[in-house]
Amino acid sequence: MADDKTKRGGADRKLIALTEKYEVAYWSKKFKVTPAKLKYAVKKVGHSAKKVEEYIKLQKHRAADKKLIALGEAYEVRYWSKKFKITPAKLKAAVAAAGHSSKKVEAYLAAQKAAKKKSAKKTVKKATKRKKTS
Repeated sequence: MADDKTKRGGADRKLIALTEKYEVAYWSKKFKVTPAKLKYAVKKVGHSAKKVEEYIKLQKHRAADKKLIALGEAYEVRYWSKKFKITPAKLKAAVAAAGHSSKKVEAYLAAQKAAKKKSAKKTVKKATKRKKTS
């Protein structure tokens, strides 16, 4: 039983009782999550406070990592290459130039694309001038 009020030892302190509002409030505040996220974590990993804390830390870590491009992970290289519609080699070059932030890489690629369009327009204008003078 997660909250047997007759037992006040350490074993009861290591468990989270979702049926008690004060416990949900306490653990939510302790782990800095909403009660809904706490309940989801308990359902996912069990009533152990230690397991719930590890699960919540892992989820927070993953959320922070989502905006970074890890070139050491093949699945990340595939994902970001597909998202930006470029080859893995071009992705690696962009990360080297702009850093691991996905937003910075996206801005770098957009700037490169704009510069490429601009130079293409200049080339077209030069070619049309040559045709007219010939």
